[in-house]
Amino acid sequence: MIEIKDLTFSYDTEKLKLAICGITTEIPQGQFVAVLGHNGSGKSTLAKHLNAILLPTGGSVIIDGMNTMDETLLPEIRKRVGMVFQNPDNQIVATMVEEDVAFGPENLGIAPDEIRRRVDFALETVDMADFKEAQPHNLSGGQKQRISIAGIIAMMPKYIVLDEPTAMLDPKGRAEIMETIKLLNKEQNITIVLITHYMEEAAQADRVIVMDNGKIIVDDTPEMTFANVALLKSVGLDVPQVTDLMFRLRRDGIHIRHDLLDADSCADEIVRALREVSHAD
Repeated sequence: MIEIKDLTFSYDTEKLKLAICGITTEIPQGQFVAVLGHNGSGKSTLAKHLNAILLPTGGSVIIDGMNTMDETLLPEIRKRVGMVFQNPDNQIVATMVEEDVAFGPENLGIAPDEIRRRVDFALETVDMADFKEAQPHNLSGGQKQRISIAGIIAMMPKYIVLDEPTAMLDPKGRAEIMETIKLLNKEQNITIVLITHYMEEAAQADRVIVMDNGKIIVDDTPEMTFANVALLKSVGLDVPQVTDLMFRLRRDGIHIRHDLLDADSCADEIVRALREVSHAD
């Protein structure tokens, strides 16, 4: 479990302005959590605390009982919590795909035979086994990001934190990464913390945390989170198109559910509502 207790953080050495303001929450093993917020809300700052890239100004972050403020525990914490960033080019360090994926385990001192097994497993997991001898610079953005994720998988973490991993990708690349994330979560039971500004991505999570001005303002299921249309819009966030449509219909007086996120369910509910209106007339 990841435990965040009264976490505060300031980039200002005089601590006059807090980027994180007293956050307390828990992320249990196996959960897929999406974190939303406008630029400057504190979501990326929070992400960097989860594997001790940043350390608390106040409060604590506990990973499986290990406090990130204990320097002796940092190597073990970083083995358990992998981090994937926005730009895959900044994470690729080798000139061949399989060498890049092997880089992390090699730094952990893993035996060569075990590294080979882990690299093969990681590339199979992200559906990139056919590219193991390819040069990363020849790959598409989505493929590069999958290689970055494979490098983390090869280190066998319990938790993977992804800080806007699809921000620089086209729709096809974004879809590829989301499928990979869901596979890791559901089939490998890896806890996922996804920082994103795409509402449709957040809608696929088990739980959505919304941040504003360094605080958590919503922490709920996707259905209940996106039902708060007015609140989300008030802090500069959009909602999935399906949710926005249902919100507008309800605003116009049509009695329709507000907690649907997929197009098929939305279509069925609109048909039901129209039939109800027709029968009433």
